[in-house]
Order: sequence, then C-alpha cells, then structure tokens
Amino acid sequence: MGDFGELEELDGVRMPWNIWPSSRVEALKCVIPFSALYTPNKPLQHLQVMDYEPVPCKNCGGILNPFASCDFTAHLWICPLCFGRNHFPAQYNGINEQMLPAELFQEYTTIEYRLPALKPVYAPAYVFVVDTCLSEEELNASQGAISQALQMIPEYARVALVTFGTHVQVYELGFDVLNKSYVFQGSKEYTAQQVQSQLGIGASTASRQPASPSRPGMKAQQLQDPIAFAARRFILPVSECEFTISAAIEGLRKDAFPSVADHRPSRCTGTAIQVAAGMMAGCLPAGSCAARIMLFAGGPPTVGSGKVVDMELVQPIRSHKDLMKEAAPHYKKARKFYDGLAAQLVQQGHALDVFACSLDQVGLAEMQTAVEQTGGLLVQASTFNAQAFKESFRRIFAPPTEEGHLGMNSNAQFEVVCSRDVKIAGLLGSAASLEAKSSAVAEQQVGLGGTTKWRLASLDQSTTVGVFFEIMTSKKQESAGLADGAAGQTFYIQFITKYLNGQTGRTHCRVSTITRQWVEGGNLATLIAGFDQEAAAVIVARLATHKMEAEEDFDATRWLDRQLIRVASRFGDYRKDDPTSFNLQPQLEYLPQFMFNLRRSQFVQVFGNSPDETAYCRVLLNRETTSDAITMIQPALQAYSMGGAQAEPVMLDVASVTPDRVLLLDSYFTVVVWHGSTVAQWRKADYHLQEEYAHLKPLMEEPLREADSIIKKRFPIPHFVNCDQNGSQARFLLAKLNPSSTHNNQSGMSAEVIMTDDVSLQVFTDHLKKLAVQS
Repeated sequence: MGDFGELEELDGVRMPWNIWPSSRVEALKCVIPFSALYTPNKPLQHLQVMDYEPVPCKNCGGILNPFASCDFTAHLWICPLCFGRNHFPAQYNGINEQMLPAELFQEYTTIEYRLPALKPVYAPAYVFVVDTCLSEEELNASQGAISQALQMIPEYARVALVTFGTHVQVYELGFDVLNKSYVFQGSKEYTAQQVQSQLGIGASTASRQPASPSRPGMKAQQLQDPIAFAARRFILPVSECEFTISAAIEGLRKDAFPSVADHRPSRCTGTAIQVAAGMMAGCLPAGSCAARIMLFAGGPPTVGSGKVVDMELVQPIRSHKDLMKEAAPHYKKARKFYDGLAAQLVQQGHALDVFACSLDQVGLAEMQTAVEQTGGLLVQASTFNAQAFKESFRRIFAPPTEEGHLGMNSNAQFEVVCSRDVKIAGLLGSAASLEAKSSAVAEQQVGLGGTTKWRLASLDQSTTVGVFFEIMTSKKQESAGLADGAAGQTFYIQFITKYLNGQTGRTHCRVSTITRQWVEGGNLATLIAGFDQEAAAVIVARLATHKMEAEEDFDATRWLDRQLIRVASRFGDYRKDDPTSFNLQPQLEYLPQFMFNLRRSQFVQVFGNSPDETAYCRVLLNRETTSDAITMIQPALQAYSMGGAQAEPVMLDVASVTPDRVLLLDSYFTVVVWHGSTVAQWRKADYHLQEEYAHLKPLMEEPLREADSIIKKRFPIPHFVNCDQNGSQARFLLAKLNPSSTHNNQSGMSAEVIMTDDVSLQVFTDHLKKLAVQS
C-alpha cells in the first residue's frame, strides 16, 4: 500500500485495515475494528463539482461511480455494490467509451453534485444566548465579542438575542422604538409550543395578531403578512436590526437579582437553551438554513431544567469521583434534559455552540450529547477576556479567504452503502442517528448503530466521523471454503453526504467511493502491509472513550492493554516464551507507543481533570481529523538548537530536555515553547538583541513563529504557554514526556527528573513483549 496520507488527500478516508480478511472468523482475530475515518467536508485539490443530479442504483441506493461496469450498447450499468442492473437516464444517451460523464473517470472516486433547489433556502441565523450572571469585566468582554461578530456577519444573515440569569429574556428586535423583551421564568420547563404561544409566533398565534397600523414600531410591510411578521419579530437580518441589537447588547447589565452571600448566582442555562430552541422552531422552517444557538456560559446552572449544582456554596460541584459513586444528585436528570434538547435540535437541523468561559465548571459534561449530536462547536477558556475565546469566536465568522476559515456547512445527511459481505455496525462522531433500517445493518452495534443514515446538523472542514463495519460470511460459506475463495477480489464502500453549502446556499451531494481488497485470513504479511497504525490508534481511542461513557465499571486502561497484547501476539514475529526475539513490522512498530500515550492521556486518566474538561477533550477527539487526533494522543515535540537552522523532531521523552535548546510541544489543546535554563539566561540578558550575538536571534524567534503558525490554523485556539526550565509552567511539557528518568530511576543521560510513579515506555514495552510471547 502507498502512503495513507496521500490516499486521504484523494477521498478524505483513513482506514486501520486497508486489506480485509475474507473470513469473519479471521476478522475477529484482527482485534482492531474494521472501520473508516471519513471527513465529508474535507477540501480536496482535484474535486469536481457537477451541476446535475447523481444517478442512483434502483436496488441499493448507491451512486454511479468509476467502478461500475457499463454496457453502452444496451445503455446499462451494473452497480459494483449490489450487482444490480440499471438503465442510464435519458440525458446519458450520447455517452460511450470516448465520451464519459465525470463520475465514470477513474481519478474521480470522489465527486460532488450541485442539486437543483426544490425548496426555498433562507439566510443563516445566529441566536446569541448570553449569560448575565457575570462580573462587569466579563460581561463587557462578552458584549465586545458579540459586537465584533455583528460587524463580520453578512448583512443578509439573521440574528436574535436571548439573555439569562434568574430568568430568561427574549428580545423583540423587530420593535425598534425601544428595547422590548419577553421574560420566561427560569425555574420552569417549557415545551416548544409553550414558548411559541407566549412569544406569539407560529401560524396559529400569528393569525390572531392585531393588524393595527397604530401599533408603534410596526412597519407597513409587516402588516401585509402577519405570519411572516410574527416570525420576523425576533430573528431578523442584520441590515434590518443592526441598531436595535447593538443597543440591546450595549445595554446589557448584570442580572438584577443579586446572589445571596455564600450562594452561587441564580443561573437558568438549561431553560435559556430550551426557550431559544423553541423560538427557532417557530421562526425557522426545519432544515431551511444554517442555524446556530451560541451559548455564552460563565458558570454552572443552578436553577431550572439542566441544573448541575445547588446554589449553596457549601455544596461542591460534581467531580469524576462523585459520578463514579453516583453521588451527583443532579447529573442524571440534567443529562436526560439535555438529551431531549439534543433530539429537538437535531430534528430542527439546528446546532448548539457552547463557549464555556469560567474557572468553574459550566455543565459541559451534561451538555455533551446536545453539542455532539448537533455538530456544535465547543470552546473552553478561563475568562471571556482570554485570547483563546476571542480569537476562536472571531474565527467562526472569518471570510473564506482568511487562513483558518472553518468552511461551515449545515443540514447534512450522511449515508453509507457497502458491498454485500460488509455490514454497517455503527458510527462514532458528531452525528445523530436517522434510524434507517436495512439489511446492511450489522447485528452488533457500535455507538450510533442500527442505521445506515445519520444527520449532521453542522459540519466544518475537519469534521470526521468513524464508521464501523462487520465482515459477514455465513458459517456455510466458511465451512465450504467459499470465503477464502473471495481472496484477491475487491469490495466497495460508498459514502454519500448531502448538505447545505454555506457559500452557495445550494444543496450539494458529495459521493466518495473506495475499493479495497479481500485476502485469505491467514496471510498475515498481506494484512500487515495494509495496516494504518495512526488510524488504528484514533479508532481505538474513540472506541475506548465511548465505552467509558456507555458501560459501567469499564476499566479503559486494562482494556487497552489487552487489545495491544492481542495485536502483538497475533501479528508480532517471535519465538514462544522468548521476549528477546519479539519484533514488530514497520507498519506496527509505533502502535505500542500510541497506546502507551493514550493510556496516560486525559481521555483515559481523569484524575486531576473535571468532568467538563474531560467532556471537552472527548468531543474534540470524536470530531477532528486523524492527524489532529494523533496529536491529541501523542503530542509532537520539536527541538531548536543554536547550531541547527531548522527544527528537529525529537523523542517525546525527558531525555530530550537539555539546558541549551528550545523545545516546541504541540499537544493540540496546548502549545508550549520551553526554554532550557542556559537559553533562558541568554534571553533574559538580551544577548539575541546584540549584534555580536545575532546568531542567537533565530533560536529565540523561530519557535515562537512556528507556535503562532500552529495556533492560526487550529480551532479552537489552543492554550499557549511560554515557559523556562524549572519554572512553574514547565509542568505543561513535563506532564507529556515519557518518564524515562524519575526520582526512583534517574538516568545519567537526562538533565531533568520527573517526579512520578508512572512506568516508562521501556518498562511498558518490556512487559508487552513478555505477555505477547507467552504460550
């Protein structure tokens, strides 16, 4: 097999196994699930976009692709997925071997279609849901961020404003005489119908609106269509309400209901999201536009639905220990509430973005499903003044020409069609099941299983889903050896994504068709040749975090160790009971290292992290690309030395720490520039600014320049740390390094000692070899 990165650039697909065993029994011995990581909105260099509809197979629903067998004389094509015979449509009458449509060219295995507009598409809508239980400084920072966003949003885009504290306020932006808002009780739960009734929106209530021109603030065109007016009172284009919403934002003040001493503020976050979702359901037809609820949360919900902690400060907010002991009284109820909101938002095709800017938790652990299933964005920072929040929020509205543009699309329907012997077990990622049952569904489900179609209310250029498969050969076939007879033949998987394009406003359909080869299950050398260890590590990480949340008393560390031992025992080269003879092929040699770092990561080890921090990290792991997810699992470390002109990749080991170099660590969530003690002294003495020491200047500037380049390309913006050896913030680097030199076992080669009882990679590998070769 070629470079897997090059294959990803063609179709946006990475697979742990690129050659599959033809027998189900042999497939079970491979340990790592047969799966695919697919990025449906990935920018592809040679992507062809056609202005006509795709040609579907009448049997399986698969789309005409380069692997189809064509009979131009009979005007037929045979679907490679189900072998069904189909007639070409009338507009294909003139095609032949010399005149082919684009979808039949071998190089266009991924192609995109612009579909004709069958229903009206509306401008995107942004509903700002702002927490007012903040200090004046924090409230001013959130006001400034929203005001800046209003300057960047196109004039045709629609906006709305909802604020919350003790109660929820919905601002009527269509009333421009003065600030007018509707108040909802924060401690009460509302259905979408109740919200619409109180706001006077929807067909039934709009028809009863008094059409009197004497009402102040009412415009003439609003009198002509009371239904349209009812919906447009709260969500309006920026061009029509810029002054009104700007005045409302500037006029925001801290919640009028002060918190009692030794109590938390009264904050009804869940009710605010519920009211915003109900308002959007009445104003925006489902699936008609890109619509987002943008929640600005500055603390934990303490009243109403979605409450995560009591108002009394003597009651601590839940920790991982509380969740394991079921000592968090509000967790299950809040989780159930947000799960219900998630189902409502998915049905409406609306996304929930959460900007959690607080030193305290804000309830992300409970909101995780609502964010993940709607494809929402998640940003976590210490304050609204933090650069990570400000730049991340601005990046959402950045123009397509700017570096770091997200390329947001919406209302996507994702479908997978496979060859007959491949079944679909499920999906892990930012999606929601559409419950599309078919014969292609596997018996054993993984994640969002039991369906072949999913909905992605929102997706950007890095949104990646993990699809799990099951190889199906009957016992009769295996006993007759028919499964092995398929070796050498090919199978096909097709990914079909229909989505609303954020730039054109048209519905697009992207079709990616991939082919892989069957092989006889005992042919381990061929199986290993098609093994992608980076994709395997990401799939195992997603599966492990899913099991930690879905299964009670699941020991992730032990499960990861067992999986790795089974892989090493199955695919390693060794003599039985001789650990010194153990060896892994190059395609597998980094897998133990990935597993070692995964079991030490914040995805598995929750000690020292809050449930909100863990939820934040796991949501990003489940939505980002393979390369970004690998950076989360095993950070990248580069070294800058005085003699070298460029950065040098070094081992993620404490032995890489020396006083005369600068290290750049990228762990995805944090970017660290670390200066050795000698280099730090040079910098403090300003040697690099003196002409005779000009050769030191690149050593000081290049790591910062590279760190800035990493930060500009990433969303959310990572936390940046600039530190020196022996400084307090050096812990951000040391926590990620392999502890080959500790207080118990100091290596003479290391200039740094890590105070930990964790085993080193060498000890971990030695134990792996010993267990893998046991007879």
